[in-house]
Amino acid sequence: MGVMKRRLPAVRPPAFRGRLHDARTATSIGRWLGAAIAVCFGTGLISHYLQHPPAWLTDELPSRPAWGYRLTQGLHVASGIAAIPLLLAKLWAVYPRLFAWPPVRSVRHALERVSVAVLVAGAVFELATGLLNTVQWYPWPFSFVPVHFAVAWLLAGALLLHVAVKYPQIRAHWSRASPASAALPVADGPDRRSLLTGVAAAVGAVTLTTVGQSFTPLKAFDVLAPRHPDHGPEGLPVNRTARAAGVVQVDALAYRLEVQGPRPYTLTLAELAALTQHESVLPIACVEGWSKSAHWTGVRMTDLLRRAGAPLDARVRVVSLERYGAYRVMEMGRAYAHDPLTLLALKLNGQTLTADHGYPARIIAPNRPGVLQTKWVTRLEVL
Repeated sequence: MGVMKRRLPAVRPPAFRGRLHDARTATSIGRWLGAAIAVCFGTGLISHYLQHPPAWLTDELPSRPAWGYRLTQGLHVASGIAAIPLLLAKLWAVYPRLFAWPPVRSVRHALERVSVAVLVAGAVFELATGLLNTVQWYPWPFSFVPVHFAVAWLLAGALLLHVAVKYPQIRAHWSRASPASAALPVADGPDRRSLLTGVAAAVGAVTLTTVGQSFTPLKAFDVLAPRHPDHGPEGLPVNRTARAAGVVQVDALAYRLEVQGPRPYTLTLAELAALTQHESVLPIACVEGWSKSAHWTGVRMTDLLRRAGAPLDARVRVVSLERYGAYRVMEMGRAYAHDPLTLLALKLNGQTLTADHGYPARIIAPNRPGVLQTKWVTRLEVL
């Protein structure tokens, strides 16, 4: 008597029966996501080249408008945070296509899927690492800045390729008046509007509760951002403390500022304070996205350089007492060095600098990333 064999059911790809996993929904969300990524990428380039300018660009970087970096970096972080719920919604709208069967139908289809894989991986990587950078948490073995910058270019290329490949479908579903969009079931209209409204509300919520760290009129709603613009010594946040930088208590009597140039000289702290003091209202704007304007008092960099016999096109190298850190030595191009707003500051909001804010002296310059506003300055070198 023969043994009957039970036939196993054929394995099939998962079924996705949601009505809104369609091209019209994906295109609607994709427009917002593309705009957010474009703003984030453009402002990210500005941030990178202000922090790490190539030699040929150093003297060409503008020092005005004074609030320029505050605006661009605030937009960079805000657009990056806004892109997170948009990316999640976009992936929800298109994820059935990720499980399409068969997975590869042709060479062109294989290239398309590879480009999509690069696009998704790059977007997730950039937004995840960028978000963790805002809280200064780096749970990875690589250096954040160069890798984040390189993957940004990879993401931009993958996005352009994706738009080029999908352009016919994007154009067909771009507006409600298009024939392809009109052909979609009318019954899906209210649900689609509800979904898009929910996505817009999520974007608005994360923006409202974080953007106050740089757009101070909304600071009262700053409940999810890692920094509040009013929290810190003398009413200004601090990223890197004196302890973290390895700066022990500075003896005011022993402190000396060395200015090296054609006519080198040295100043004690008392002599530095006896020079003509000027005031500037300038923001501290950090790469993590927070910023706030403050009143700074100190000696103009131009006065110190002129006394050292520096030519008008001279750069200046600034050396800190800081023992640890990538920005212990910083170079300023001629536009920054000779801008009348650039100070070697001794006071913040009318009070002597605290140790965490760079006592006894620090740089404050317009349109400049916070990491380049060197604290604990001990030497200026005319280049």
